[in-house]
Amino acid sequence: MLTADNIRAALDGLLERRTDQTRLTSMGAGSDDLDDGRAYLGATVEGGWHVPTWPTAHGGRDASVAENQLIGSVLREYVVPDLYPFAIGLGMVGPALLAHGTAEQQERWLRQIASGAEIWCQMFSEPEAGSDLANVALSAERDGDVWRLGGQKTWTSRAMWSKWAICLARTDPAQPKHKGLTMFVISMDAPGVDVRPLRQMNNDAHFSEVFVDGAVVSDACRVGDVGEGWRVAMTILSHERAGAGSRGGGDGAKRGSRIPTWIADLAALGALDDKVMRDEAMSIYPADMASRWTAQRAADEARSGGSPGPAGSGAKLRTVSSYKRRSYLANRAAGAAGMLEDGHGYIETVTAPSMSIRGGTDEIQRNILGERVLGLPGEPRLDRDVPWRESRRGLL
Repeated sequence: MLTADNIRAALDGLLERRTDQTRLTSMGAGSDDLDDGRAYLGATVEGGWHVPTWPTAHGGRDASVAENQLIGSVLREYVVPDLYPFAIGLGMVGPALLAHGTAEQQERWLRQIASGAEIWCQMFSEPEAGSDLANVALSAERDGDVWRLGGQKTWTSRAMWSKWAICLARTDPAQPKHKGLTMFVISMDAPGVDVRPLRQMNNDAHFSEVFVDGAVVSDACRVGDVGEGWRVAMTILSHERAGAGSRGGGDGAKRGSRIPTWIADLAALGALDDKVMRDEAMSIYPADMASRWTAQRAADEARSGGSPGPAGSGAKLRTVSSYKRRSYLANRAAGAAGMLEDGHGYIETVTAPSMSIRGGTDEIQRNILGERVLGLPGEPRLDRDVPWRESRRGLL
């Protein structure tokens, strides 16, 4: 029987324990570090500690839901680096391959993902298909046993690091927009794939434009059936919204710590002597804890082999709100020094606005909650049953 002491005995030989002074980046903000994450994943893959519910053969340990939750709890006692570069593979592509991939695809890619050997990106959004994702225009035309892809993707995070991308493409423009899509895996090194990083206001270049011009993809790299791309995409997005695979990073608070490090930092800056800032901090704290617990529950449901469902949108909204409120308060507490690039909370503050856009805007998440959780009437959709090539041209 797996116990917390068993887990600690295994991890003590692999990882360092967290202390109250441990500080880690979050969501890659201000960091391009791949080495720490790759070293952590390489050290833990043999025991299946990071993706314990995955099959043992693919870098997991066939853990039950209860064992997965126990492992996640104990891991908070250790230094788990920011896994932002690896999160798409671990939290979105991996579950999609387990749900929709062939045995050969799982054998080829899952362990490489679990070990950090190969980084993945997600080629979904396009200049005219962001919130309306089903409007993607990047085409895939069959040519015998291969497909030829052409078009443009944008806001592709991690593209410049990635070996592989999971790519949503239009295979049948005569079908309504949700039905004419197919999911592929494409090598980022393939001829015809051009990655152009986009500089963000926090000076990161973690998002890219990707131009695809005649790139050839084998039919063996198709994930799911032809025309079933939207179903695969929904699996990926449900895991993204729940934050699956994101163990790692954060504010460095160790398990059992009585005072979160972000509050300790505010105290060190003297901010808690200010009644207004102290009141705001005490307002953030319970919302922050509720956000962590609900996000953890959604992520555990996803990692248990099921889908986190539409409630994952609620977890995403709460997590974003908590991150932004903590970031802005920390930056204000630093005073004028907070405007400097090395000022307290600066990176988090200039990163925070993007959190409401990544993984689907806050507005989209609220629509999902309203329609799929609360049962409210959906938005009018005039193009639901219209061929995409007509709706794309506005012929409605």
